[in-house]
Amino acid sequence: MIRKIEVERFTLSSSKPFDQVVAALNAAVGHPDMSDFWKSTDRAQSVAELESTIEKGLGRTGLMLFVEFDHGAIVRKGIGRATPRMIRFVIGNPLIMREMAKHVPDAGSYAPVTVLVDERVDGVHLSYDRMASFLAPYENADGLDVAKDLDAKVEALIASAAT
Repeated sequence: MIRKIEVERFTLSSSKPFDQVVAALNAAVGHPDMSDFWKSTDRAQSVAELESTIEKGLGRTGLMLFVEFDHGAIVRKGIGRATPRMIRFVIGNPLIMREMAKHVPDAGSYAPVTVLVDERVDGVHLSYDRMASFLAPYENADGLDVAKDLDAKVEALIASAAT
């Protein structure tokens, strides 16, 4: 089966310097040691222990950084300039993913989510593909409600980093 999904992209521009935007985003999310994090979640013997392990890794936004890709370093190779700078942040909360996947198993394909921060002539752009748009075609109201809550968290994070 092939399912067509129309994606909504949320984007804000910032006049703040790239490094300040990146620092603000990093300050708002948790930074667990991912190797230790996965070992701890695997060792958890109960739901309460699992939730506690996950919650320890979350930042003030209720989100954590899974991995960061410096796409700009690849783009800049061979052009001999220090710009453009571009970082892809893969962020999320496994408890939110679990809740979405209970209702829409395919949600596991979309979580954690990506926030792209890239430097352009007109400023720093922060972009995010809304989870609700990924889950809308599955027509599951409960899963969509969780996705909309996640979208609100990520969009608030982006707005805070941009201003």
